[in-house]
Amino acid sequence: MANPQKRKGDAAEREASQLIADLLAMPVRRKLGAGRTNGAGGDIGDIDGVPGHAIQIARWSDVAAAARIKPGEAQLQAANAGVPFAATWVRFRGGTWRVVLTPEQWASYVRAALPQGAVAA
Repeated sequence: MANPQKRKGDAAEREASQLIADLLAMPVRRKLGAGRTNGAGGDIGDIDGVPGHAIQIARWSDVAAAARIKPGEAQLQAANAGVPFAATWVRFRGGTWRVVLTPEQWASYVRAALPQGAVAA
């Protein structure tokens, strides 16, 4: 039997994948397998089905630590997967979710959302 923290993490990944699927109206699922490597040995995130994204899911009792640590891991996962975007979904007690980005991750979304030429790269 899996340890309680792994069970909670797996449940959070399933919950987040369903929420993301509902919000985007597209098929999204939890990636199966610990470490979720890309074949070259690098972790590539927890969620499958959002093109161009490495998505990290965190359900830690210390949500401040998750918000500090996990976005950097998500950025490494995006690099491993060869995708431009990284995001971390942090689950708070009671089921509230927040998406946490580094300033650089946020800027990549803004550059992508603005008309071409509106922001110098």
